[in-house]
Amino acid sequence: MLAFLAPFLTDLVSNYGYVGIFVLMLLGSACIPVPSEIVMAFAGALASSTFAEQVLGDPGKGLSLVGVIAVGVAASLVGSWLAYWIGYSGGRPLIDRWGRLVLLRPHEVDRAHDWFERHGQAAVFFSRMIPLVRAFISLPAGVARMDFARFTIYTTLGLLPWTIGLALAGRALGDRWNDVERFVGPVSIALGVLLVAGIAWWIVRRRRARIGSAPGSSS
Repeated sequence: MLAFLAPFLTDLVSNYGYVGIFVLMLLGSACIPVPSEIVMAFAGALASSTFAEQVLGDPGKGLSLVGVIAVGVAASLVGSWLAYWIGYSGGRPLIDRWGRLVLLRPHEVDRAHDWFERHGQAAVFFSRMIPLVRAFISLPAGVARMDFARFTIYTTLGLLPWTIGLALAGRALGDRWNDVERFVGPVSIALGVLLVAGIAWWIVRRRRARIGSAPGSSS
C-alpha cells in the first residue's frame, strides 16, 4: 500500500540516515499513514554488509542494525504519544461538538471508553502489526483516556515484533528488500478494504437507526 511513495521514502532514508528513519516512523505512528514496511525494510537493507556499497555505490550510507531498530521503535513510540495526547486533550470536546457530522454521539464515546477499559490493551498491541490501522489507533486510545502507562507498555510490546521483523527481513534480503513490501502490500490493501467496508456499514446502520427512531416514522 502506498508503494508509489517508495522512491521518496528510500531517498530520505539513504540521504538522512537515522534522522530520516526517525521522522518517517514518527509520522507513521501519528495518524499519517507512512508505510513503515518500506521505511524499516529499506533501513534494514542498509544495515547489510554489502547493500550500501553495491547498490547505492556509497558504503558511507550503511547503517547499524541495532541503530535502525532502536530509532524505529523510539520514533514510533514518540509518534504514538503525540497522537494519544491529541486525543486525550482535544479529542472528546471535538467529538462532542463535531461528532454528529459523522453520526457519532457522546454516549457512543462513553461506550468506546468502557471498551478500551476492558480490551484497550489488546487493541493497542495487535493494531501495531496491522498496516494502516497502526497509524490511527493511538488517537481513540487517547480519546477513551486509556491509562497512559498501560498504553505505553502495550504500544511498545506491539512495536517491537513489527519493527524488528521488518528490519531483519530487509537486512536478510539486501537488494531484494522490497519483497517485504510486496508481501505486506496486498495484506494492507485487504485490511484497508475491510476497514472502509466496516465504516460504510456502520454509517448506513446508524442512519437507518436514526430514521427508524425519528418522530412520525413507521415501525
